[in-house]
Amino acid sequence: MRRLLPFLIVAIGLAALTIDLIPNLSRPGSDGPVKIETRLGLDLQGGLSAEYRAVTTSGDAPSSGDMATIKTIIENRVNASGAIEPIVQTVGTDRIVVEVPGAVDPDQIRSLVGTTGRLDFVPLPADVYGTSTTAGSKPAPVKGDPIDPSLTPLFSGDQIDPSGVAPGIDSQTGERLVTFKLKSAGADAFSTYTSAHVGEFFAIVLDGKVVSAPYIRQPITGGTGQISGNFTVQEMNDLSTVLKFGALPLQLQEVSFNQTSATLGADFLHQSLVAGIIGIGLVFIFMLVYYRLPGAVACFALAYYAVVVLALFRLVPVTLTLAGIAGFILSVGMAVDANILIFERTKEELRAGKPINSAIEAGFNRAWNSILDSNVSSLITATILYVGGSSTIRGFALVLIIGVLVSMFTAVTVSRTVLRWVVRQPWARRASLFGVGEDEFVITAPQRRSRQAGARV
Repeated sequence: MRRLLPFLIVAIGLAALTIDLIPNLSRPGSDGPVKIETRLGLDLQGGLSAEYRAVTTSGDAPSSGDMATIKTIIENRVNASGAIEPIVQTVGTDRIVVEVPGAVDPDQIRSLVGTTGRLDFVPLPADVYGTSTTAGSKPAPVKGDPIDPSLTPLFSGDQIDPSGVAPGIDSQTGERLVTFKLKSAGADAFSTYTSAHVGEFFAIVLDGKVVSAPYIRQPITGGTGQISGNFTVQEMNDLSTVLKFGALPLQLQEVSFNQTSATLGADFLHQSLVAGIIGIGLVFIFMLVYYRLPGAVACFALAYYAVVVLALFRLVPVTLTLAGIAGFILSVGMAVDANILIFERTKEELRAGKPINSAIEAGFNRAWNSILDSNVSSLITATILYVGGSSTIRGFALVLIIGVLVSMFTAVTVSRTVLRWVVRQPWARRASLFGVGEDEFVITAPQRRSRQAGARV
């Protein structure tokens, strides 16, 4: 394994550089290839910001439970649409604010957030709408038509089992579709009705408008069905999202809908990057002046760390916000701290008379427990923040978790492997390069013959 480490480090570094530098790369996804790109948050790239007011039928203020449910459903809907790290928060007693970074289509967000998501399965009487073979007095409704309010739904969307909702493609017609699974009461009602009305039309209605009005080709007795039609990919995914995450308990009224500029965020980003570059530059200078050759190895490991972390941010992907950048800079400091522990231990071993190779190994081994304890504590804290925090806090926590894990790899594995190779070079085996005196620097261990000769004397 030790012999394979250099090759593994080089392979990871080259892969990370490829992801960082080559545009138009993509990775496999459940709905097809997904472009690998650096995603920025609302505070850095702008996006859409909407405010809604929850309205009750009685006119009273919504309950805190209803507002919490609305917040969760909206967050799930926007997340499922492909938007990463939306900010959804309640304001006051009846307001919901939704911020979606990078969004440019207001209608798409309105369709996900503003609709209550009420789904009805409505039979269309054959004497009015005809059948698949005979015409009626009215044509069957098409997508987007309002449903006749006098028609009684057979059952509503509360009979849908969310675990059975999924988008797909009809293998026979090539049409996009959304499959669904019904709970027991809905499945029984659907089975009874479709068995007695083969050939008749049946409307699937979302928020009072027809989504699809297919005819019943055969009895549907298994409790599963599908909504098919001439959907776009976005329409199919939006319908799947609304069905899967359920209806909002209250109606939402749009209060404002604004395009958010990233100008202020760009200024903050510039200031943060300048501060980060200055800080990391000072760290590099300190490591080079104080630790010399090991410090140079640490600087290389930190550069390697930055390349790998950025690749992971693009690959996962992670939406970078100002808070996330702060988490990244914090993890850089932790990586430097690990190197300082290792190099100080190495100096102690050198001053104790150990040869350079043994001192390096002992320095890494003895510093490992302290490094592990420190990083595990940070990981536990970051995990708690990720599980229980808001969207912004979760972004910070995710960046910190990735940074800490990679910093452990670079500080212990990369630094150690590079330093092992460096000290084997003749030019590197000098005391001045390690910050110790000539009398404290031992290149190799004493030979056994010398010890035996001393014993004879």
